[in-house]
Amino acid sequence: MSELGDLLDEIVSGVDGTLLFSPSGSLFERFTAERDPIVVSTENAVGAERYVALPLEFDDIRERIRFGVEGALDGGFVEEGDQLACAVALFADDIDTVTRVRAGDFERSGVYDLFVNSRAEPEVIRNVLEVAIELGKKGQKGKRVGALFVVGDAGKVMNKSRPLSYNPFEKSHVHVGDPIVDVMLKEFSRLDGAFVISDSGKIVSAYRYLEPAAEGVDIPKGLGARHMAAGAVTKDTNAVAVVLSESDGLVRAFSGGEIILELDPEEY
Repeated sequence: MSELGDLLDEIVSGVDGTLLFSPSGSLFERFTAERDPIVVSTENAVGAERYVALPLEFDDIRERIRFGVEGALDGGFVEEGDQLACAVALFADDIDTVTRVRAGDFERSGVYDLFVNSRAEPEVIRNVLEVAIELGKKGQKGKRVGALFVVGDAGKVMNKSRPLSYNPFEKSHVHVGDPIVDVMLKEFSRLDGAFVISDSGKIVSAYRYLEPAAEGVDIPKGLGARHMAAGAVTKDTNAVAVVLSESDGLVRAFSGGEIILELDPEEY
């Protein structure tokens, strides 16, 4: 047992900071008695002064830690090269795993920028992702459907697209995140075209055919026109795009013409 203790001591010895991922209140209190940890969670339930908001509970632990470290760097809580102990829940509901990383050792994924540095408000992007995930889980009448949501820079996106049909949101002032509106989005997703959503979450339009320049956009083989349009519109504007694939059922987020997030709705 002493060997195991020595190994754990080596992992946490001399670290410059500690990241606690979704800690219980009692665990947080124990840590704050000796050091000032950085809490990474979907909500700051423990009232931590140093806090990084998770937009989603990433099932991939590497992605969760990467997001937390990028958020800690962006928030000025840590510096490039700092040695960090990251405590996460892997098999249990509470924290059961500790790993050591060095801030800046990995290439930035762009996921943090998707939520924090996009034109659209982070909560809007999160709400759109939740709609896509829910639609991916349930589909329409038991069948898979595809959908494309373009979020932010709505004026430019509208100028680079054309209507495929009557816009049901033309004279409305509804926003994504409202449960009734989310039901409407899921229902309209059966039809062709993209949803255009403003920075603040207002549904600007449905049934839009995107016509941005696709030059320089490279998407993985097997992904179709919906993904190409998402890549092109995010390269040609300051929008981000969320795509639910009808073929493989995965949700992908695009920014700057590239895929920066891919997740399986069934895991959420």
